[in-house]
Amino acid sequence: MTVATSHRHRKVAESRPPLALRQSRLPRWTLPVLALVAVGAGCGIGLAAGLDSTLQWGLIAALLFVLATYLLTTAVEGTRQAKDRLATSLVWTAFLLAVVPLASLLWETVARGTKVLDGYFLSHSMGTLPDALPGGGVYHAIVGTLEQVGLATLIAAPLGLLTAIYLVEYGRGRLAKVVTFFVDVMTGIPSIVAGLFVLSVWILILGFGPSGFAGSMALAILMMPVVVRSTEEMLKLVPNELREASLALGVPKWRTILKVVLPTSIGGITTGVMLAIARITGETAPVLLLVWGAKTINNNPFDGAQQSLPLYVFQQWQQGSDASYDRAWAAALVLIAFVMVLNLVARGIARWKAPKAGR
Repeated sequence: MTVATSHRHRKVAESRPPLALRQSRLPRWTLPVLALVAVGAGCGIGLAAGLDSTLQWGLIAALLFVLATYLLTTAVEGTRQAKDRLATSLVWTAFLLAVVPLASLLWETVARGTKVLDGYFLSHSMGTLPDALPGGGVYHAIVGTLEQVGLATLIAAPLGLLTAIYLVEYGRGRLAKVVTFFVDVMTGIPSIVAGLFVLSVWILILGFGPSGFAGSMALAILMMPVVVRSTEEMLKLVPNELREASLALGVPKWRTILKVVLPTSIGGITTGVMLAIARITGETAPVLLLVWGAKTINNNPFDGAQQSLPLYVFQQWQQGSDASYDRAWAAALVLIAFVMVLNLVARGIARWKAPKAGR
């Protein structure tokens, strides 16, 4: 019995980690409590210092939380674990600093935009109603935005897709470098420059008047480099083995691209196009120069001035009355909802077209 007992105690002792490897750990509730204490201390310091901005209070609280976490972890768990906690705290703090303005923007837009956002607002235009009076709607701006963005997509998506196919599948030598350089330059072009270019060529030189199509051409210039870059990256992700296997069977290269490469990357390409659409939907400067805006419904994007959602928001905010402010906030909420739907559609397409396990 004595030998068996001592053998069992020896096995238990051997299964335990050495004393040098065992260290104290902070309880799980420590960090939440520190966060609450830091928030209270930040508010107290802000009040005592006479700071009016709650953002300043939040920054003080975040700094106190990071500092207290590092000092307490150093005292209890050691320097190595403290550095890890410090990095984690900084990441979470940066995340909150990025989320808080976005959440504040959404909250403010929803709170103010829902005052006049109803079925009447979505189904009527401004017509002959003065901007200073309540009433009117955003229907003509929704029609204009859909037509202008749709035409821009019809122009930019095929050109961007073909350009990306050329750069990935065929592009070699000086021409490919020139195309890549101009795509990079177009990526950083300000929207007002694209609008001025179309204004000088389409309206001043060729003599055409303002129209939704003119705005669509400027939006297409802004959309094209985004489509090229996103499509190019998706095509590069297609394994070369798929191309080589198709070519080894005697399939021409153009058919390999059409039947193998594009179907494999169609989910990512579609997502890139949808995100490019979301990027141009909120542009105001080109529309202001080329479309001019209209208070009535214009279903023809090729003739006459037309309205769009970002331009509607800008013009209503310019009026300076309470009614126009409410309409501007409501139109901004519609615009945010439109962009959010586009992003959700892009995510849905990406998941739908993603390769399934076991196939």
